Amino acid sequence: MNVTYACCQCHRTNREPLTDGSTQLRCVHCGYEQGIPAGAIRDGRLQRCVVCPSDDLFVRKDFSQRLGLLIILVGFIASSVAWFYYLQLVAFGILAATALIDVALYLLVGNLLQCYRCRAEYREVAELDSYEAFNLETHERHRQQEARLAQMGMAERGAAEKRLAETGRKGQAGEDTTGGTAD
Repeated sequence: MNVTYACCQCHRTNREPLTDGSTQLRCVHCGYEQGIPAGAIRDGRLQRCVVCPSDDLFVRKDFSQRLGLLIILVGFIASSVAWFYYLQLVAFGILAATALIDVALYLLVGNLLQCYRCRAEYREVAELDSYEAFNLETHERHRQQEARLAQMGMAERGAAEKRLAETGRKGQAGEDTTGGTAD
């Protein structure tokens, strides 16, 4: 298995292999070394994110969402142009071809595991089917937590991150782990 993540110091993308014996991640750009928590990888299975203190992971397609949207947009625009020139069969043909490209990509492209919190991507993960699919509620919880941390400012952020790491999970059952007030 390997992980693609953004370095917490220089924010540049890194990709490193992971095994049961991996103990740290090292940024190839700035040299920053980050320890991997004990028990994060057990029996070749990822138990939690190795980059951040989150254990919320989800399965998604290993394909650029922007490229997928671009393909759909090009198909829509091309079919609209054909429709404008009263070429209905061509317009429907373009839409059908776009749909076929989408289905082919869906079937050919593999899956990856992604962390909700830090967006680290894990490829070549064993037993990928045993992980959950994307959950909008979990994503929203992490998005709101990130927004609260940004509002708190950089001075308080380090203390809040430490509290989050100690609790292991953020914002469960309505509790506010940032010390702020609930909205």
